[in-house]
Amino acid sequence: MSRPVAVVTGSSSGIGAACALRFARGGFDVALNCSRDPKPAEYVAEQCRAAGAQTEIVVADISQDADCKRFAARVLERWGSARALVNNAGRTKFVGLRDFDGLSAQDFQDIYAVNTIGAFQMARAFAPLLVKEQGASIVNVSSIAAVMGLGSSIAYMCSKGALNTLTIALARALGPQIRVNGVGPGMIEGEWLKQGYGAERYEAMGAAWRNQAALSSTIPPEDVAETVFFLATGAPKTTGETLLVDAGFKIGKG
Repeated sequence: MSRPVAVVTGSSSGIGAACALRFARGGFDVALNCSRDPKPAEYVAEQCRAAGAQTEIVVADISQDADCKRFAARVLERWGSARALVNNAGRTKFVGLRDFDGLSAQDFQDIYAVNTIGAFQMARAFAPLLVKEQGASIVNVSSIAAVMGLGSSIAYMCSKGALNTLTIALARALGPQIRVNGVGPGMIEGEWLKQGYGAERYEAMGAAWRNQAALSSTIPPEDVAETVFFLATGAPKTTGETLLVDAGFKIGKG
């Protein structure tokens, strides 16, 4: 019996890598994506294959519509359809909230090109493949930045807010055949934030996060992947929603 196919963008590391492996362990074949160097994605693909999945690595810049269409064509040729699309690829620029001069119009355009426009282009390219499968879904990886106005930069926050609106719009446009939901992670553990903020600030931010969060925890990528997998496979009557995975940071401690 053939396995369903999950497509995960930005799957070389972090949340994307964790999602790819979770789908592989959950009985899916996996199409992985990177924008440049395929070597990290190859390591993730090896783990997916060890979990029983067939894999395909597609080097594609999702900010480019032609790359999104080429990505879909590769999956169509290899498998003929897809059951799940995870729009995880993201971009930011680390700029302090009050540093208005640290962001240019081009910075906004570059960040939106991946975080918002790229997700739309991937949904458009893959909708014809998803509609072939009963129970197909799209999960967009957003951020708590979209609802709390905190994060790596104002441009990033705004792009994720737009992504949340895109999730609602796509849920209407693609229903009833395709469900569309999102996840909004809190502070993710890992090298992306550590490199962006620097190790000292990263550790201080983590301590402050744990001090405020109701569950006293920052967020391992694997926990986000678990929620992505649930929304993709286990929430048949949920669409148009973005679920925070923030360990209760937004509500705080009592």
